[in-house]
Amino acid sequence: MRALELDSAHSDIDSVVAAIRCGPQGPAVAAVFELGGVVVDGSEPAPRRRSGRRNRDEQAAALLLDGIQDHPSDGSYGRLLQTAIQVFAGRTEAELDEIGTRLFKRTIYGRIHPEAWRLIRTHRAAGHTVVLVSSATRFALEPVAAALGIEHTLYTRMATDDGALTGYPEGRTLWRSGKADAIREFAAASGIELRNSFAYIASAADLTTLSSVGFPVAVNPDSGLAVTCAEQDWPAMSFRPRKPPRAADVGRTIAGFAGLIGGAISGVLSKSYTRERRPMADALMKVGTGATLRTTRVRLRVTGAHNARAPRPAVFVFNHQSQYDVIIVPAVLGGGVTGIGKKELTKNPVFGPLMRFVGVTFIDRADTARAKASLEPVVHTLRDGLSIAVAPEGTRSYTPEVGPFKKGAFHIAIQAGVPVIPVVIRNAGEISWRDSMVVRPGVVDVAILDPIDVSGWDPVDMHDDVERVRQLFIDTLLDWPE
Repeated sequence: MRALELDSAHSDIDSVVAAIRCGPQGPAVAAVFELGGVVVDGSEPAPRRRSGRRNRDEQAAALLLDGIQDHPSDGSYGRLLQTAIQVFAGRTEAELDEIGTRLFKRTIYGRIHPEAWRLIRTHRAAGHTVVLVSSATRFALEPVAAALGIEHTLYTRMATDDGALTGYPEGRTLWRSGKADAIREFAAASGIELRNSFAYIASAADLTTLSSVGFPVAVNPDSGLAVTCAEQDWPAMSFRPRKPPRAADVGRTIAGFAGLIGGAISGVLSKSYTRERRPMADALMKVGTGATLRTTRVRLRVTGAHNARAPRPAVFVFNHQSQYDVIIVPAVLGGGVTGIGKKELTKNPVFGPLMRFVGVTFIDRADTARAKASLEPVVHTLRDGLSIAVAPEGTRSYTPEVGPFKKGAFHIAIQAGVPVIPVVIRNAGEISWRDSMVVRPGVVDVAILDPIDVSGWDPVDMHDDVERVRQLFIDTLLDWPE
């Protein structure tokens, strides 16, 4: 088998991405990703309760998390299967699907390697058949696959009896040669040429899998796999783990919120002599967001800044992955902009009052009719010369993957006769995780794309038009403009 044509056995992700783009294209090429250690950090053990006994759901969640950790030996994997007999027996698949989904939203999403997402997106753009594989069960694997847009999964199946799990595997396990055999069978059934395909593996236990493809890549290899990579001249990459916030991050975040409030008050006072709400609101956003960025040590690197200033007014649409977006977006767009937010934000003790002051329109997403009615005044806001910033995904995503776009922002732009301007944000989810208020220092990239004229769109049939805008976000995140 041939190795990727890279400069050295230890490769950076840019080199691998370039090799993917220059290599064979189309669905006959597979890209096989191991779940634990490659897509998800597999080095951290499942959290243990300090005291007391776990209930059944907690036991099941801990076992699912253990299942995607690195299992370097037959004995380690065997103990996992023995525990499954005790924990899974008698449970329904629906129950474990629900536990797996909760586990993903609570824990696993924070362990996904950003580098893995980039590789997956590159393979999908090349038309490759992306496969997520694990020796564990589907219950922790499927939510990850869904969040990353991976259609095909291979895993150890569990037997059922009268609708309940027995706790025993059904047929072979996807361990060692069993995993390689499953990949070969999938390839044969799907018309895939393994000699032109890729595999990303972390453990020497899966050497058979790496040896079965034409383009083997080791990710965070264990000692055994690292030796083989050196012998075979296989490329090896290091993915950084996403660590929980540190005490210093928490301290900076608290100081950042204090800076936001202090800066907001200072900005309002600086323009209070005008006795006009808009200049005070613009100063609030400029001074408040500036103070927060400095205190939390977050730097914005903006491409296409001229599109933020003209044409105005406009509907600015941005991808939404972090609560910190409420700082990033107004800081980048400057004055003359307000927004649309979910009703729940009114309860936020920091952002709620500030967003009300700058004229944000709050909508009740649970009541579609009421949400549409509440957006009608936004059209008048645009016609009066004030721009609007909207997240068309409607909610924060768990990964950098761009979710489906709702059409409300585009209807507003058509009715108001203003353009739509995409604002693509990269790395905000690394600065502040989806469900966390804690902010880490770092750089957030923002690309403000060219305005889109929506005057010719059909409001009744705009699905394809909206999807093309969403594709602009996907393409920009994949090939960032210089």
